[in-house]
Amino acid sequence: MIEKATFAGGCFWCMVKPFHKYDGVETVISGYTGGEVKNPTYEMVCTNTTGHREAVQITFDNDIISYEELVNIFWKQIDPTDPGGQFFDRGDSYKTAIYYHNSEQFEIAEKTKHQLETSGKFNENISTDILPAKDFYVAEENHQDYYLKNPTHYNRYAIGSGREQFKINNWGDQS
Repeated sequence: MIEKATFAGGCFWCMVKPFHKYDGVETVISGYTGGEVKNPTYEMVCTNTTGHREAVQITFDNDIISYEELVNIFWKQIDPTDPGGQFFDRGDSYKTAIYYHNSEQFEIAEKTKHQLETSGKFNENISTDILPAKDFYVAEENHQDYYLKNPTHYNRYAIGSGREQFKINNWGDQS
């Protein structure tokens, strides 16, 4: 069955590549969600005044890859304890969130968050929000599949921001 999953994990450039490699993932689209402004642009969202967060929306076949698997991949891409953004990127538009599309997704998101909170992996509270899905606005074309279009800049950013080292330090090769 085809479903959608929506995750805000800081810079959306870094949230596409981790999901592309899995069977059952049909599309990973960069965009904006969570705010009240209709049809926001990148420049508008970066002002932190629209209420939107940079996010990815994944279309997936739940018969091949489960929503819970996707949520667990998501947790390994972010610093779930950072309430002010992600790595170099600060502000509301870079805060993390799981946007659920139905009650089953809500239950899975809550369950995995609780598992992470009680795992002892992090000394600080898990600050990632779990919120109902809202309208999702596709980001400008230059932001889509950024890691493929601009691999040198993408790699420099992923490493320079501290994201890659954080993933290695906390998850090893499992991320």
